Amino acid sequence: MTDALNQLNDETRHAWEVNAQVWDEKMKDTGNDFFNLLCWTPLASLLDVQPDSHILDIACGNGLTTRRLIELGAARVTAFDFSANLIEFAKKRTAEYASQITYRVMDATDEAALLSLGEAAFDAALSNMALFDIADIEPLFRALSKLLKPGGRFVFSIAHPAFNNASCMHVVEEMDDNGEIKTVYSIKVSRYMNPYHQRGLALSNQPKPQVYFERPLQYYLNLGFQNGFVLDGFEERAFPPETPQTSPLGWGGKFSEIPPDIVARMKLAD
Repeated sequence: MTDALNQLNDETRHAWEVNAQVWDEKMKDTGNDFFNLLCWTPLASLLDVQPDSHILDIACGNGLTTRRLIELGAARVTAFDFSANLIEFAKKRTAEYASQITYRVMDATDEAALLSLGEAAFDAALSNMALFDIADIEPLFRALSKLLKPGGRFVFSIAHPAFNNASCMHVVEEMDDNGEIKTVYSIKVSRYMNPYHQRGLALSNQPKPQVYFERPLQYYLNLGFQNGFVLDGFEERAFPPETPQTSPLGWGGKFSEIPPDIVARMKLAD
């Protein structure tokens, strides 16, 4: 990485160390609506966990997805995060599955560290809402092409690059539609094509802003293609219309026509 990206990576790690307790208290063992309504169902479906599988959980946070993988029937999970504080929370929250889980404090931008996990050691890899928090994802994609077995699957969810990036503004407007006054909820976007980074708050009460690394969708897909993956599963996910708003313009049913996240499966050739 460049010196600038290294500095941003260090800043990001520090932010997650500081925010770890707030995130653990928010996500707990069950997750929030964003995770449960948008992310987990397609992640689980695309992963298609088999009973004897060994899965890599990338940027595992407090162990929420790690727990779910074991409950789906995975035989073993190796999970890592670069926040030592989050790993401690994860160990506590998944203590009953300790014999099936190996936790590591590891940086996803460190290709050598990733490769130390073992060539062709994993049947599948998962990354839930984390790739846009990683300063440089190229080392991760290169490593995954070696860490996964032939035919291995990499399934990830990310904030929708087009509709849920750091430039987006949530908008409510009133219009007269053929004599009917309607309230219209929409998203205004000012940046998309060129990668950039910006600080923000995913949780309003987290003590330190985190860094979002915004990239267009083609960046993720082309990086996969360059490293031997093909895209063979893809979903855009929006909240159902009946979902309550957590705030007047927060993500919820008022934005049911706009997907705030995507879930994709990329697969290595057999």
